[in-house]
Amino acid sequence: MTQRVSLFCIALLVCTQVAAIDGDDVTAKMRGTIAAGEGHPGKAVFDQHCAKCHENAVPRAPHLSFLQMLPGDMILRALNEGVMRPMASALSDEQKVNVAQYLAGSIESPDGKSLPMCEGTQANFDYSAHPRSTGWGLTHANTRFVDADSAGLSKTDVPKLKLKWAFAFPRATRARSQPALAGGTVFVGSQHGTVYALDADTGCVRWTFRASAEVRTGITVGDWIGDIAPARPVLIYFADLIARVYAVNAQNGQLVWVRKVDEHPTATATAQPVLYDGILYQPASSLEEATAADPAYPCCTFRGSISAYNAQTGERLWKSYTIVEAPKKVGNNAHRTAIFAPSGVAIWNSPTIDAARGLMYVGTGDNYSSPAQETSDAVVAFDLNSGAIRWVRQTTAHDAWNVACFAFIEDQANCPAEGGPDVDFAAPPVHVKVQGREILIAAQKSGDVYGIDPDTTEIVWQRKVGRGGIQGGINFGLAAEGSTVFVPVSDFDDDVLPVADARPGLFALNAFTGEFVWSHRLPDRRISPPCKAISRPPGPAVVASPRPRLCF
Repeated sequence: MTQRVSLFCIALLVCTQVAAIDGDDVTAKMRGTIAAGEGHPGKAVFDQHCAKCHENAVPRAPHLSFLQMLPGDMILRALNEGVMRPMASALSDEQKVNVAQYLAGSIESPDGKSLPMCEGTQANFDYSAHPRSTGWGLTHANTRFVDADSAGLSKTDVPKLKLKWAFAFPRATRARSQPALAGGTVFVGSQHGTVYALDADTGCVRWTFRASAEVRTGITVGDWIGDIAPARPVLIYFADLIARVYAVNAQNGQLVWVRKVDEHPTATATAQPVLYDGILYQPASSLEEATAADPAYPCCTFRGSISAYNAQTGERLWKSYTIVEAPKKVGNNAHRTAIFAPSGVAIWNSPTIDAARGLMYVGTGDNYSSPAQETSDAVVAFDLNSGAIRWVRQTTAHDAWNVACFAFIEDQANCPAEGGPDVDFAAPPVHVKVQGREILIAAQKSGDVYGIDPDTTEIVWQRKVGRGGIQGGINFGLAAEGSTVFVPVSDFDDDVLPVADARPGLFALNAFTGEFVWSHRLPDRRISPPCKAISRPPGPAVVASPRPRLCF
C-alpha cells in the first residue's frame, strides 16, 4: 500500500478501533469479581466515593459493569495519574488499591504478547515521505479535506478496500488518538499512555514512548526540507490526559522536551496541538465539570486557555485565558462550601490558523459556575503573535453548567443558577475560502451551524441541523470541500430531550448561505449516530460511529 492510501485509511481505522473481548471471559470475570467483592474493603470506598457517578449513567463515567471488565492496573493508574485523579485526590493509597482490587479482582494484569518489533529496513525512517497533513483538521483551515493526491483512492475504490494489517493496543479498551503519517511511519497515542511508531507498510513497531498518562490527542508531525536527515531531528508533538505537552524525536522516540500546559488539578488536554511557523499552540480543557458534582468541592476555579511554545525548545512564548478575570470567592453553597467564579470556558478543539489576518480561531465551552461569561459558547479569535483576544462571537449566552445539574444528582448544591444548557463548541471552526470569498463555519452541540464573516465578525447565517443535547448535536468535527460543508449529527438519546426530535445523520450545507445541499438521516435514531469527526476525500464523505464501523 502506498503512503497516499495509508494516510486516509489508517486514520479512519484507528478512529473506530475497539478492544475485542471474549464474551464468556467477561461474564465469568464479572461474576467472580462481584462474588469476591461483597465483603471487600474496596466496596465501601466505591459506594461512598464512586457509585454516585458510576451507577447513575453520568456521561463519560463508565458504569460499574464496564469497570469490572478493566484490568486492575489500568484502574489504579486512572486513580493515580489519569482521568479519575481529581476525583480520587481525597483517597489514601490503600483505599485506591482496595477499590481497584474490588473492581478488577486483582491489581496484577497478565503481560500481553511481545510487541511485533520492526527488523532491518522496516525500522528505517523514510525522509522522502513528508507529512501530508498539518494536524487535527488536516489543513490549518481545519477543513479535514484530503486531496486526491494524498488520499490515493476514489469513490470507486472504496468497495475494493481490504484490511492489510491491524495493531491491537496493549492494555487498552479504546482508541481516541488521531494518527499521523510521515517518514513511512504511523504515529499514534493510546489509552495506556504509550505512543507507538508503526511501520506504515507492515504495522510492526519501530519504537514506543511512555507518557505520564493516557494520550487522547492526535499526533502532530513537524516537516523538514529535502529527502535526507535534517540537521535538527524531526519532532512529533502531542499532549496527555494530565495536561502535559510533549516533543519527541520522530526517528527514535527520545523525549526532547515536556511542559505542563496548565497547573490546575483538573486540567487536561483534549485538542491536538497545532504547529505553525515554528510555534506550537496547545489549548487546555478540564474535568472540573465532573468534580463539581461533589457538594463539598469548592466550585470552580479552572479557566480555559491556550499556550504558545517554541516548537524546538519548548520555551513558553505566551499563555492566554478565555476568561481574563481570575476566579475569586463569590459566595457559598447550601453546605457552606465556597463558590468561585468566573470559571470554565474550556477549549476542546484545535485552533484554526488564519495567517493572512494574524489570527487563530477556537470554539469555547460553557461556564462551570455563575455568572456566565461573554466568552463561553463562542468563537474566539486570538492574536497569533501575542495571544490577545481580538474578537468574540457568542452564540448562546448564560450557559453555566456542571455535572451537579443532572436530575439524578440528589444534592445539586454546586449546580449554577443558569443550569445549562451545556452546548459547547466541541468542534473547531472551519475556514472556507473559495474564489476570493471567505467564511468561518462553526457548529455547536446544540445542533446549530453558523456562518461567520471573519472581517466583520457578524453571523451571516444560522441553520438548525440537529436536535442537540449534552452529547451533541454536533460534536468533534466538520469537513469542507469547496463551498460545501459536511456536518455529522449524533443526537444521542440522553434521556432528557425527546427522542422523536432527534435527527442523527450526515448533512451537507452551502458554506455561504447555510442552505441544505443534501442530507442523509439515519432511519433508526438509536443506532450508531455519527459523533466523530468527519473526513472528506474526493468522492465519498467518511464518518466513524461509536460502533466499530465506517460509513462512506
